[in-house]
Amino acid sequence: MGHRGGRGTWLAQGVEAVIDKDFASALLATSLSADLLLISTAVEKVALNFNQPGQEWLDRMTLDEAREYLKEGHFGKGSMEPKIRAIIGFLERGGKRALITNPENIERALRGETGTVVVP
Repeated sequence: MGHRGGRGTWLAQGVEAVIDKDFASALLATSLSADLLLISTAVEKVALNFNQPGQEWLDRMTLDEAREYLKEGHFGKGSMEPKIRAIIGFLERGGKRALITNPENIERALRGETGTVVVP
């Protein structure tokens, strides 16, 4: 934000901000009318109860399941949660499919061999 200084000049004032790369990617994918949002991360698939007893890797989940798992607190605040929130927003705005996997498995995930697919 800025404010008007004397004699018609504008004075700029800095503001601290964080841009979430997953959210920004989802907005870009939406604005491009992309059918697929691919999010690359540190793990091959999304898991429920990650690194806890009863951990369950997910091959696929629906938008409703993603919302429910998010509400139940299954996704870490600084790790998987922002990715799931970005995917939810993308699918709510008309995206057809999202995919989460790690960089070394992107090709396999695009062939449907691994990763977690999220659909409306």
